[in-house]
Amino acid sequence: MAEDTDFDLEGEPIEVLVDAEMSGGRLDAMLARAHDALSRNRIKDLILGGAVTIDGRPVAEPKYRLKTGETIVLVAPPPEDPDPQPENIPLDILFEDENLIVINKPVGMVVHPAPGSPSGTLVNALIFHCGESLKGIGGVKRPGIVHRLDKDTSGVMVAAKTEQAHKHLSEQFADHGRTGPLHRAYIAYAWGSTQSGMGTVNAPLGRDPGNRLKQAVIKHGREAITHYAVEARYGAPGWDVTRIQCQLETGRTHQIRVHMAHIGHPLVSDLLYAPGFATKVNKLPAEIAEAVQALGRQALHAAELGFEHPTTGEEMLFSAELPEDLQALEDALAPYDQVTRRG
Repeated sequence: MAEDTDFDLEGEPIEVLVDAEMSGGRLDAMLARAHDALSRNRIKDLILGGAVTIDGRPVAEPKYRLKTGETIVLVAPPPEDPDPQPENIPLDILFEDENLIVINKPVGMVVHPAPGSPSGTLVNALIFHCGESLKGIGGVKRPGIVHRLDKDTSGVMVAAKTEQAHKHLSEQFADHGRTGPLHRAYIAYAWGSTQSGMGTVNAPLGRDPGNRLKQAVIKHGREAITHYAVEARYGAPGWDVTRIQCQLETGRTHQIRVHMAHIGHPLVSDLLYAPGFATKVNKLPAEIAEAVQALGRQALHAAELGFEHPTTGEEMLFSAELPEDLQALEDALAPYDQVTRRG
């Protein structure tokens, strides 16, 4: 089996000799085993696109059964230019090498171009910043997005530069850290005071049947599990706010926001999932009310991200401090820390 799986040279042929172990196997499956830098779906597309020959003849059938002694040649075409255009947008880079890039995403930045946000996204910024170091994901010179943060959620994100890194990171995120080192921790500020210092919300999520912009806890939704632990409690007569660390065992859209609202503690300033809590601002001390009103977004920050490096196998952990708006909220809340005041 070939060891060079990075495809550094565009159009470089990759040759595989079918041995007895591979004989009888499907062409797409055996190529995926031989070259773990490419996903099986990507290999299937290459086969269908005429990029594979066996003993010199083109084979465009992914299900073709291999025979001992056959020689497979795969020529991956040069990556195409991406549809999203490169844009010179400043990035807060926490780490970067030839395989991946870790950034601290700011509030207000959309991750991927969409009809309502065709430019100014993280993908546009990464295409500009990474340039020729993008080796192609799915045949296109683009960063491999393996997870997302909401537009108004700040914090740590990782993106792949190569097909191999994308495949490896995607598998870690699909596993949700259940058997591997993936770690995702968020800091959230929630209304009220939770009854226990820690807990788990295990409630399936799906699209809210009454509002397509929202997710909701629904009986036949997708599995969603959030673990939380109280880091600080703030309050005075008439109001309470709790700072919580949330760790995800799954990664559903708006998961933390929906789960915390589900247990009666929606996030501060979350207008989508806590509209009924908007009047609580009126009960806050002036300096805290001012900080909450200045947020204009849910009080949520992706504080930590840990994963296994796709090439070296090293376990890596990255963290991002609170952005200015949440730090201002924290500073305003600090004098009302209930532990400190009791002491």
